Amino acid sequence: MPILMTFGDSNTHGTPPITERGVYARYDAATRWPTRAAAQLGPEWSLVEEGLPGRTTCFNDPQMGDHMNAVIGLRIALNSHGPLNYMTLMLGTNDVKTRFGASPTQIVAGIAGLVDMALSPDMALRHPNLKLLLIAPPPVQELGPLTAEFIGATDKSRALAPLMQAYATQRGVGFLDAAAALQTSPIDGIHFAPEGHAALANAVANSLTAL
Repeated sequence: MPILMTFGDSNTHGTPPITERGVYARYDAATRWPTRAAAQLGPEWSLVEEGLPGRTTCFNDPQMGDHMNAVIGLRIALNSHGPLNYMTLMLGTNDVKTRFGASPTQIVAGIAGLVDMALSPDMALRHPNLKLLLIAPPPVQELGPLTAEFIGATDKSRALAPLMQAYATQRGVGFLDAAAALQTSPIDGIHFAPEGHAALANAVANSLTAL
């Protein structure tokens, strides 16, 4: 039975577009892309969802907390589950927040650190032959109630996909540009509409099958 872990931020968690700050919401399993992708892959597949709203590649968030740093979260997840056969990694959206001041190359360096961890020799003992799919999130739009946190983020986020693709090719892992399947919602410029989750699920399932 193949086991898939989807590791990411709010768009892996299933947060819908935000219209009011401070209100928690989450799409149901019939809508979220991880569960839809697993269902498309087949009933023999098992899914581990590891999406945390606000998660960054490697930054402690002074507002949301140090636990937003994926370096901690991924190590815990990799040691909590297993053996994993497949893993998706979709991060970078929160890294383009204005308060981090991170360049696209710094963000991809954070991604590289996570990939190195997942594919390290010690993790290979727990997850032999783990196949990894790196997903570049679609560019953010500076609009809606989250605009103040993402000033100047659009151009940074647009630069991520080509850098991630070049890194994935050199590192020998799978790559998917989510922007080829969907755009962020015009409601908040960050999160995905239900049809975006459906499109991403299809793209992820096809990409995993091709690994």
